[in-house]
Parts: sequence; C-alpha cells; structure tokens
Amino acid sequence: MAGLTEKEKMLLGQLYYSNDPVLKRDRDHAISKTRAYHNLPPEATKARLEILENLLGSCEPDVEIVPPFHCDYGYNLHIGHHFYANTNCVFLDCAEIRIGNHVFLGPNVHIYTANHPLDPELRKQGLENAFSVIIEDDVWIGGGTIINAGITIGRGTTIGSGSVVTRNVPSHVLAAGNPCRIIRHLAIPPRNTPVS
Repeated sequence: MAGLTEKEKMLLGQLYYSNDPVLKRDRDHAISKTRAYHNLPPEATKARLEILENLLGSCEPDVEIVPPFHCDYGYNLHIGHHFYANTNCVFLDCAEIRIGNHVFLGPNVHIYTANHPLDPELRKQGLENAFSVIIEDDVWIGGGTIINAGITIGRGTTIGSGSVVTRNVPSHVLAAGNPCRIIRHLAIPPRNTPVS
C-alpha cells in the first residue's frame, strides 16, 4: 500500500513537508486567484463571487470579503451565510477553517491552522502540521485578533479587538485580551418559535 501524500498528511493533521511541489502549486493557485480578486473594481460583485466560489471550499452568495485578503489554499475555507470580513484578513487554511452564519470579522483578523513542531530539528526539515479552526454562528471578532490552530469559538460570542485566542472560547461570552479570556457571559437571546 502506497504511503500518504504530503497533502493527505496535511489534511489529516499529521506532520508533512510544506515545501511539497503539489502544495506549493496549490498555494500559487490561491495567490493567483486572490490577486485577481483584489484587482477587480468594487462594483464587480458577480466576478468577485465567481472567484470565491472557485477558490474556497464552500461559501454562500452573500459572502463579502473586503480586499486585500490572504489564504494559503482556499479549498479548506468553508463560509456560511451573511459573512463579512473587513480588509487585510488572513486565513492560513492548511487545515479546515469552518465559519458559521452571520459571522463578522474586523480588519486584520488572522486565523491560523498551521502549527510548527517544538523540536527545532523537525522545523529545520520543513515539517509542520495543522489543526482545524471552527467559528460558530453569530460571532463577532474584533480587528487585529489572532486565532490559533485547533480553536473553536462558540455561537453568539464576541472577541474584543487585538485578542490572541489560544484556547477554545464558549458560546455567548465577551472575551478579549492576550491571551484571550472571558470577560463576561452574555444573555442568550430567545430562539424564534416555529409557526405551526
């Protein structure tokens, strides 16, 4: 049985060589697509959406990403309805980044799935691994926030500007700081009752 490719290892969270030619080709493709996106005029909303639909793993037609933005691969980035990202956001999507509905990112928000070994000998070899990031529905992330690999941010939470998120953040809290900590719990809004 043949061994796993470096891309398969990356997607499984195993150590992989990031300088693998297939992964380099994929990153170059993402650079090409984001450059095309950045060069479109503001009114070219249909053309922008077409680029995002071809670049990202999945997104809804109401996605809005203010250029410029960066992603490593694009195909590991999955975005729900009514998503808005302000300018200069970075998505290091070596593993999946899953973003729910009604999520808003301030400018300069960085989401990192990439992780590097603590052993410098492994780093010298070019090995790294990656862990998914999940942002649930109705989350607001303030500008300049960094979200590290393996993090889940719960539904209805707000992350204050300039935070560095190093641990999971539960639902319906205001959290901020470096490292990011819960400041207070937020009221949970009543859910709509379905009409019979």
